[in-house]
Amino acid sequence: MAYIGLLSDTHGIFDDKLKDFFKDVDEIWHAGDFGNVEVSDKISSFKPVRGVYGNCDGQEIRRIHPYIQNFELEGMKFLMMHIGGYLGRYQYSALQLINAHRPNVFICGHSHILRVMNDKKNNIITINPGAAGIQGIHTVRTAVRFKVERGALHDLEVGEWGKKL
Repeated sequence: MAYIGLLSDTHGIFDDKLKDFFKDVDEIWHAGDFGNVEVSDKISSFKPVRGVYGNCDGQEIRRIHPYIQNFELEGMKFLMMHIGGYLGRYQYSALQLINAHRPNVFICGHSHILRVMNDKKNNIITINPGAAGIQGIHTVRTAVRFKVERGALHDLEVGEWGKKL
């Protein structure tokens, strides 16, 4: 069993509220727009991190985190990228990667909108954790955590915080 913390669009913020929410997870996955290398370092010194770079991330982040993550964990296949879209509105490049890799779970960020959707057409779960930072259109900061065990997701929980730090 693996306990995963998932966030996106931190845009330079990784504060105590996020640390408290992720205190018991095994790994933190970041779906892009870290904001700066200090946030990446702060997360990786707290928990093991698996991330992708976002459209707002500079070369320092892009040297550390790839464009996509495609991996298996506990009998499930995961595909993560920053700009991906969602059921019925996938970005073209995301749909191409979904078709090529056939993940069980597709993770993306970028929209700052929390979404967890069951895509029956592609037989995948799509997760966007929303935005954990304070910059952007969102009014509530969000992140998620869940367990992966023997080919299934369990106990998905949403954390919500105001935009004031």
